Amino acid sequence: MNDEVVIIGGGVIGCAIAWYLTQKGLRVTLLERDRLGAQASSAAAGMLGAQVEMEHPGPMVDLCLASRRLFPQLQEQLRAETGLDIEWNQAGLLRVARSERESQQLRERERWQRGLGERAEWLTVAEVKEVEPFLSSKVMGGLYLPDDGQVSAPRLVQAFAKAAQLGGAQLIEGVDVRGCRLEKGRITSLDTSMGIFRPGKVVVATGAWSGSLLQMMGEYLPVFPVKGESIALRPSTPILHHTLFGSDCYMVPKADGQIIVGATEKQELKPGVTIGAIQLLTDAAMGWIPPIEEAEWVRTWYGFRPGTPDGMPYLGASGTTSNLFIAGGHFRNGILLSAITGKLMADLIVGEQTPLLEPFSPNRIMVGV
Repeated sequence: MNDEVVIIGGGVIGCAIAWYLTQKGLRVTLLERDRLGAQASSAAAGMLGAQVEMEHPGPMVDLCLASRRLFPQLQEQLRAETGLDIEWNQAGLLRVARSERESQQLRERERWQRGLGERAEWLTVAEVKEVEPFLSSKVMGGLYLPDDGQVSAPRLVQAFAKAAQLGGAQLIEGVDVRGCRLEKGRITSLDTSMGIFRPGKVVVATGAWSGSLLQMMGEYLPVFPVKGESIALRPSTPILHHTLFGSDCYMVPKADGQIIVGATEKQELKPGVTIGAIQLLTDAAMGWIPPIEEAEWVRTWYGFRPGTPDGMPYLGASGTTSNLFIAGGHFRNGILLSAITGKLMADLIVGEQTPLLEPFSPNRIMVGV
C-alpha cells in the first residue's frame, strides 16, 4: 500500500494532523493499534489552560496561546463539517491560593501575563467568593483567567477523526506497527499486522509509547509515561462554575453536571486506579469545595501522559531519518495543543515555514536536564 503520509497513532494529536493534512489535499493513512482516542486523549479533562499552568513566559506559552486562539473557529469548522459539537466553553479558569507564598506567585503570573497582552486578574478573597461561593474559607485569593476554557476531549477526537475521514483520510484501528525498513536514512516500508505500507512520509504521534517506536526508526528521544488518575463526581446542585486549579488538584465542571477531579502524577506504566490516588483526589477536592463531599460518585479512570525531560513536546522533523516527523511529548497539554500541532505539522510536512515550532525541534539541545 502506497501512501503520501502514514500517521502512527490515533489520539487527538494524530487525528488533528490527519485532518489538517487532508485540508492540504494529501493522501493520508492513520494507523492506531487500539481504538481512536483510547489512551490519554480519552482520559483528559479537556482543559484549554494556556495561561493557568504556565509559570514563566517562553516558547511553551507562545505555542499554547497560539493554539487556544484557534478553538473558536475550530469549533465552528468541525461542527459544519461533521455535525459534532466539541463543547468549547470559554468560561475562564480560576487558579486559587491557600497561602501567602502561593498568592505572591500568582500575582507575579498576573504581572507577566498582562505584560504579554493577555487578560489576567487577581481576585481578593471577597471577589473569589463572589465568583465561586462554595469555595473553602481557607482560600486567600485567586488568579482569574477569563480566556482559558475547556472542551470535551472525547468529542474533539471524534470530530478530528470524522473530519479527516470526510476529507479522504483512511483511519484504521487495531493495527500494530511491528517494524520498518530503513534505506539510506529513509523509511521505505512499515511492517504491520495488516501488511506492508510504503509511505512517502511517516508521522509518529503515539504519545507515551513514542520512544520505543522511534528507536526502530533510527531516532532516540526520551519519552516516558506519566500516570494520571481522575474521578468524576455529580453534585445534586451546581457548586462550581469555573474550572478550578489548585496546588493539589484541578476540578473541571462539565456540561452534563459532572465535576472531573484530577491531579496525581507518577512516572510509571502500571495500569489501574489506586485507592491511594482516589483518597488524595477526594481529600483535595473537599479541601477546595467542601460541599462536594455530598456529591454522587460516578466513576474513576486513568491515562498515561507522554513526558519529556524538559517538559516540552517534540514537534518537527527527525534529525536522522529524512522522511520521519515527530509529534509527541505533550504531557498534559495534548488537548490544548492539538489544534496548533495539527496545523503546524501539516505546514511543515508540505514544506512551509513554521518558526513557532523551532524551539520544539526533536533535535534541540536540552539544557539543565
